[in-house]
Amino acid sequence: MESIVNQRYELLSGYSMPVLGLGTWQLVGFACARVVSRAIELGYRHIDTAELYGNENEIGQALGGVDRSDLFLVSKVSSSHLHTNDVTRACRGSLKRLGTDYLDLYLIHWPNDEIPIGETMEGMRYLVEEGMVRSIGVCNFDVPRLREAMAASRVPICNDQVEYHPYRHRRAIPQFCQEHDIALTAYCPLARGRVNHDPLLIRIGRKYGKSPAQVSLRWLLQKGAIVIPKASSVEHLKANMDMDGWDLSEEDMRAIDENGIEAKLVDAMYT
Repeated sequence: MESIVNQRYELLSGYSMPVLGLGTWQLVGFACARVVSRAIELGYRHIDTAELYGNENEIGQALGGVDRSDLFLVSKVSSSHLHTNDVTRACRGSLKRLGTDYLDLYLIHWPNDEIPIGETMEGMRYLVEEGMVRSIGVCNFDVPRLREAMAASRVPICNDQVEYHPYRHRRAIPQFCQEHDIALTAYCPLARGRVNHDPLLIRIGRKYGKSPAQVSLRWLLQKGAIVIPKASSVEHLKANMDMDGWDLSEEDMRAIDENGIEAKLVDAMYT
């Protein structure tokens, strides 16, 4: 079986995206640069950031010695910069801070109903045509918003990044993305650490000699999602890579799917 760090999702743009990445939300300053540098040393090649995170400079510094063609860099334009010209300016800022000529994937961080989606998608198209961005996508878009963005875009929307974990199952969005060949990225795949205390995930993990966090990541991967767990230690960086050579059984997948009334209630509210 191919190692998790080498597995990739083929995007509608013709490029491919590693299925395991490093999330960097709330990583700032020297700590951010240190974590990203160690992640690269361990084999991570997919790094996710955003202009709102305030850490693009540190990430750029950490990537200084790496062949750019080996990396998959993702950033996001904030919801206040979605007018056509603002999209371009925001992207130029991210490129400068990251020290790169292009982004592999550029996402609309949050929808903004006060700015027509057509304006935003025109800015995204320009970035692709100018070679500043290879692939585009959205973040925190539900199915109706995703449909609207697709209808307004002249270049393919390749990715939707949403909060996705065992307590937020996201049934409608994964199905829609699968039907339209859109990659789905799960952010906060460990539910901000909550999975570590879940009795079911602990019990399932013992069967495989894995932690509850690893079970959560494996569950998402087997559902076809791309995962970008955040980590702040080498131990956790390594653990999040330990996805090779094991799969959850259909029974265990189903048990996580059906785990608790709360997840079903969240589904009803948000999908």
